[in-house]
Amino acid sequence: MKNKKRIALAVAVMLAVTALPMTVFASKKDKEDEKLSKVTLNEVAHSVFYAPQYVAIEKGYFAEKGLNLTLVTGFGADKTMTAVISGEADIGFMGAEASVYAYQEGATDPVVNFAQLTQRAGNFLVAREAMPDFKWEDLKGEKVLGGRKGGMPEMVFEYILKKNSIDPQKDLIIDQSIDFGSTAAAFTGDDSAAYTVEFEPSATILEKEGAGYVVASLGEASGYVPYTSYSAKASYMKENPEIIQKFTDALQKGMDYVQSHTPEEIAEVIAPQFKETDLETITAIVKRYYDQDTWKENLIFEKDSFELLQDILEDAGELTDRAAYEDLVQTEYARKACES
Repeated sequence: MKNKKRIALAVAVMLAVTALPMTVFASKKDKEDEKLSKVTLNEVAHSVFYAPQYVAIEKGYFAEKGLNLTLVTGFGADKTMTAVISGEADIGFMGAEASVYAYQEGATDPVVNFAQLTQRAGNFLVAREAMPDFKWEDLKGEKVLGGRKGGMPEMVFEYILKKNSIDPQKDLIIDQSIDFGSTAAAFTGDDSAAYTVEFEPSATILEKEGAGYVVASLGEASGYVPYTSYSAKASYMKENPEIIQKFTDALQKGMDYVQSHTPEEIAEVIAPQFKETDLETITAIVKRYYDQDTWKENLIFEKDSFELLQDILEDAGELTDRAAYEDLVQTEYARKACES
């Protein structure tokens, strides 16, 4: 009986001693997490197009800056903007046109852009057959699966058409009835459209399946445009300037990495973000974006870029009054990030 008690006591002591380091470790980890400032980022879509952001996440740059980042995908600029305005997200990542629309509607707490990530459109025109000598006038009389009315993908597409003397309303049919992310499936399931406008990885996957062929890059055809940027409510930025600066600093490190490494190296870093896509495909997509100079060297949202954005909105009939650059763009954080 005494032996049983001694064994029981010994086991209890052993378990206590064994558990102690784990408890201490867990407690230490919890305290470390508590030191990090929590930030929720809502992105418009999850795409290789935004590689510098995923580099910053995978390389731990946000944590290095003291941020505990939660990434949520909104699946559309309207949904991302709603999340920011409601306070569900602290920072939004989407086309800057969304902040202009909200401002037009009389937002009392405007959503202000503080960092620009991409400087070219990220979508591609896909045809049903290879067209090595494709010209934009080939679209005349054809049906194209396009994007949501008022969204940057569709407006940039129409901007390109007009640059090439093509009337989007009269010279072709643009189907805008299909949800974002479903156009590739619609293209393969129904052959009524001769072309579709696709983001990656859809464009490359269509090519791999032999169901389509990339015939033009909208990024190259449009020239430099402020395609996507980071924004937050003016009140949040006023109350949390340190968080915005740390966030921007981490992003800049991601930008620096992309500028100084090969597509192969970038693809390997961001691969965990795209578990359903093989490394070869991710690398091909990164190279496609890399070659067309998609990513800026810095995050500064310049005034001429903002004015070009409003030109595109105006041209598309989506702008009633132009917004002042100073009201919707803040460059202080991006400039400091460049200097650090």
